[in-house]
Amino acid sequence: MFKSDTLSTTKGDIVLTFLGHGTLMLQFGKTVVHVDPVSEYSDYSALPRADLILVTHAHSDHLDPEAIALIRQDSTRIVAAPVCRTKLPEATLLANGDKIQIGEVAVEAVPAYNLIHMRASKQPFHPRGEGNGYIIRFGGMSVYIAGDTENTPEMKALKGIDVAFLPMNLPYTMTPEMVADAARAFQPRILYPYHYGDTDTGKLIDLLKGEKKIEVRVRDLH
Repeated sequence: MFKSDTLSTTKGDIVLTFLGHGTLMLQFGKTVVHVDPVSEYSDYSALPRADLILVTHAHSDHLDPEAIALIRQDSTRIVAAPVCRTKLPEATLLANGDKIQIGEVAVEAVPAYNLIHMRASKQPFHPRGEGNGYIIRFGGMSVYIAGDTENTPEMKALKGIDVAFLPMNLPYTMTPEMVADAARAFQPRILYPYHYGDTDTGKLIDLLKGEKKIEVRVRDLH
């Protein structure tokens, strides 16, 4: 029922499945990685069990213990930001900048936070140091899933990213202009806007139409 893209690597294919909002599934050979599984976006009882689950932060549209329970098996590793420890006491916690190797998959936690967009209380929707984006490396390919963030200096300094998922919805994450600014800085080979709600994805395409090295792909990830 869900759309997928297949990317070729020197060690086999990576299949990206677009479940909705900030929720993704990646398959590399026999390895299944679920990112921010949430029951609202899929019937997880019908999806492949996870070898690895990545959780970016503790908001309920990204962390759903019931969805995790449905795809978890005895051997499943759960990796999450430290802010998730109360809801996921069994998780391996990665702070910003931490790295871990799990089988054939290398994971690096990248800071994810707001610079500009704030609550009425003047607190950021996503404070610095709480949330993670993740760079997942397998088969010689680097996939960056940014989580809920703006175009931070840490994002713009990334190197060697093949595929990037960047969030694009107000007031919580980025405008199309902010996504385009970040993409121009770190030059992903393929860019997927995700977590974009009602944002006009065509605006991002227009902003980046002169960037010949960046392919913008829009998939159903409202």
